[in-house]
Amino acid sequence: MTIGSDAPHVTLLRHDRDTPTFEESHHSLQKRLCHWAETLTHCSIGYMEQLYTFSSFPVQGQTPHIHITYLALSPDHPLSCHGSLYHHFPWEDRRNESGTRQLAQFIAAIKHWAAGHDERQSRIAPAFGLDDLPWDDTRVLERYELLWESGLVPRSAPSPEATEEDDRRLLATALSRLRARIRYSPAVFDLLPKAFTLLQLQQAMETLSGRFMHKPNFRRLVLHQQLVEETGTYERAAAGRPARLYRFRPAAMASCYLGAAFLPLETPSWLIMY
Repeated sequence: MTIGSDAPHVTLLRHDRDTPTFEESHHSLQKRLCHWAETLTHCSIGYMEQLYTFSSFPVQGQTPHIHITYLALSPDHPLSCHGSLYHHFPWEDRRNESGTRQLAQFIAAIKHWAAGHDERQSRIAPAFGLDDLPWDDTRVLERYELLWESGLVPRSAPSPEATEEDDRRLLATALSRLRARIRYSPAVFDLLPKAFTLLQLQQAMETLSGRFMHKPNFRRLVLHQQLVEETGTYERAAAGRPARLYRFRPAAMASCYLGAAFLPLETPSWLIMY
């Protein structure tokens, strides 16, 4: 996964189609897969973890296929890419009016679907932030599965960037995991170049979460936690005052808590839906 100009971007690799080259120096499956992915995409991978194990039934009554999936983060953008995650889940991007309006329409429809069903209502409330519950960015998979169960979205997003039937569920799982990780780990820094501005860091967090953040409060939080340090250099901008460049402090690896960054949001008037 990488960060595009306005959305997280993803490239799906399948070992049954592109046989990985395993070397004796790679003593673990994860290291072998990391090397294979870097070779295929020509991108450096800063972080990789096992994401989930899926099972599928090719033909009813036959033994299911087991799929072990991994999530890899890279600051580089591969030449071959399956595109924006917000193409598959536009309602998860609450920074623009179109995505927010679609979410509002889904909420109205899924409330109708759950009406008179206590079990359904108990599931949609935390997933969609209803009944005075807060909106939780990390519940991407729950929202997608409820929208699919209610018949509001199909398994695969209609697109020239076609994906397989289960890929949308896999992508929802990946986005859920990544949104959770950026709250308590330095995962966002694996998606940035080694030197970056504080604005680029904030924009990366906003892109991944699909939400706006309050600029002064975000900067105060990052600097107070001493997550970054100055490089002594400046970004070369075409116009205006050059911005300081920072880098992540490895010493802050265990104390990276950016969850509070999601509290002081700047809220445009069209973002208020219900």
